[in-house]
Amino acid sequence: MAQQRKIDWSSLWKKEDWWALWLGLFVFLLAWFLLLGWVPKTSVWIDPSKSISTASKEFAYLGGWSLILLYFFTLVVLSIAAALMKYDVKAFAVGYTVIFWLSYLMWWFGNYAYIAATPDVWPRYGINWSLSLTGEAGYIFALVLGLIIGNTVRKLPKPLEVAARPEWYIKTAIVLLGAVVGAKALQNMTVAAEVLTRSLIAIVAAYLIYWPISYLISRKIGLDKQWAATLASGVSICGVSAAIATAAAIGAPAVIPGTIASIIVIFAVIELIILPWVAAQILTWAPLAAGAWMGLAVKTDGAAAASGAVTDALIKVKVPEAAGWVTATAVTVKVFIDIWIGLWAFVLALWWVTRVERKPGEKVQ
Repeated sequence: MAQQRKIDWSSLWKKEDWWALWLGLFVFLLAWFLLLGWVPKTSVWIDPSKSISTASKEFAYLGGWSLILLYFFTLVVLSIAAALMKYDVKAFAVGYTVIFWLSYLMWWFGNYAYIAATPDVWPRYGINWSLSLTGEAGYIFALVLGLIIGNTVRKLPKPLEVAARPEWYIKTAIVLLGAVVGAKALQNMTVAAEVLTRSLIAIVAAYLIYWPISYLISRKIGLDKQWAATLASGVSICGVSAAIATAAAIGAPAVIPGTIASIIVIFAVIELIILPWVAAQILTWAPLAAGAWMGLAVKTDGAAAASGAVTDALIKVKVPEAAGWVTATAVTVKVFIDIWIGLWAFVLALWWVTRVERKPGEKVQ
């Protein structure tokens, strides 16, 4: 009898993907049982002393101390995960401390009234102008800071390298956003069905319409087939991940997905800054369409979620009932598009070996 292959259960506590799931479920359960009322909430502010409150008024006495509690809570939980994944826990803790406070500083600054306040609340803060970027401007500031650090510091200190795990953090956030989407779906099944419909339409648009168009245009401007196919996947499907998967499927050299990934990240920054405000101007009458556009157009997971949140904040000023649904739609569309990358890479691999690279008279085994 052939020896049965043993299942390596250790991956459940040694892999970032699994820890993203465990952490997301852990936080969701805490929220479900109303155990996160102490979590800090950052509001649009003029007076810094009034910028931080708590999610529940029961813990209002904590004030700014709630932020300290959040820091220690996340530090302990993430350090436990880091230890089980065999990271350097001391270095991780130091690096995470730097990342946490820099990130929060960007978020706090993004909520400054002259930056964030929309016109309907100017009188509340005693101002007569602002950039009206909403508090989600903090995402943009954090992104810009990250780009500055990443492109000016040639070699990050070891603690920052250990703690800088963007994929882990983003995947954890996506799990939490998925829980939010599920909770909102229970509130209004009719709207949830519409979100699902738009997500299915986005899949067809990304793979069967935008990809062929992008590929043909790339070929028309002189790119070879490997460059054209990788670029088409990057700009029409899921950015960096799709470009890497496509390049691997068709045997493209590493320079191709690397170059395209850099271009995609640059454009994601531009899209995050521009598209939400365009959507808020032209799609206020169709909030879900605005969210779907962010999920379909912005080609990195984190930037797509952030752009959905920014669009949500801008649109809910005029359409309060849309609050939360724009973000939910953006995230759902992005996830729906992402899950088909593997199958699409397989389809491209078959097409490549049977059509593109196959020589006359050659049989594919």
